[in-house]
Amino acid sequence: MSQKELGRAVVVGLVRDGHLGCSQAAERLGLSLRQVRRLLRRFERAGPAGLRHGLRGRPAANRLPREQAARVVELARGPYAGFNDTHFHEALAEREGLELGRETLRRLLRQAGVPPKRRRRPRQHRRRRDPMACPGLMVQWDGSVHPWLGPHGPKWTLMAAVDDAEGRCVAAFFTAAETSAAYLGLLERVLHRAGIPHSLYQDRHGALSRNDGHWSLAEQLAGQQDPTQVGAALAEFGIRPIFARSPQGKGRIERFFGVAQDRLVAELAFHAITTLERANDFLQTHWITAFNRRFARAPREATSAYRPIRGLDLQKILSFRYHRTVAADNTITLGDLTFQLPPGPRNRS
Repeated sequence: MSQKELGRAVVVGLVRDGHLGCSQAAERLGLSLRQVRRLLRRFERAGPAGLRHGLRGRPAANRLPREQAARVVELARGPYAGFNDTHFHEALAEREGLELGRETLRRLLRQAGVPPKRRRRPRQHRRRRDPMACPGLMVQWDGSVHPWLGPHGPKWTLMAAVDDAEGRCVAAFFTAAETSAAYLGLLERVLHRAGIPHSLYQDRHGALSRNDGHWSLAEQLAGQQDPTQVGAALAEFGIRPIFARSPQGKGRIERFFGVAQDRLVAELAFHAITTLERANDFLQTHWITAFNRRFARAPREATSAYRPIRGLDLQKILSFRYHRTVAADNTITLGDLTFQLPPGPRNRS
């Protein structure tokens, strides 16, 4: 018997022994007088056990059939082994036609010995920063190195940009490493798909920020260090770089990578994708759209702050540029490379 039923048995027993009236018992138990009399009859007929719920011990009418439960557990241990509970719940409905309650599925998996994918940790206290009001005011971007094909696969870098106002993935792609070229390629995708954002929230990666203590004479006279290749491109577009002081500061992009390291890894394994080309194709044609449909939210203001890219020479701005001195033989050097410059008009240098 439950504690509630035991409490009822005590009160109804007092009624039977004449120490309490039915109306007083009804008031104490929060029941009607008719219900108390019904409980009293059951108590006199079967004792305290007569107050147990009549359906206790019987299988539920809407319980999951054993065959269906066994199939769900088999799928969880088989092709969907890398899916978390919520992701698995959605996949069962979309791909297998199995409509289960989220909590029913979780309880079924735990009872079958299927552990959760990740152990939940207590949240740390952070100060809240409200999302930007409208799209384009701030875009967060970063790169995440991870074994995207599983623990025994190669470690690629997922470059991604997420709009702060919507949580929408603006652009993403896999590449070999987090480099200046990768950031310029990501910026090019953002420009083509959305436009020029007002600001970019980023960490202090060497491709984005000068982290060295060397100042040239020209920099000392100017009072500031020359920007990186990516920083120079942002300056030409009029994009304000904002540097985060902690990983938690750029929570939007970090949460995106958390979802990707969970769901995207499982999806790549489910579709048996093993090459960088196929992974990028799946990312562009399916996963980004699915992520935005599931996790993007409506901004407070629908007006876009992205600026158009009309009239800009993207190929020039997004290139690597260096200051070199032309030698007497009309050549310039860049590292180990030497370039011969062609003659000018009238064969002039």
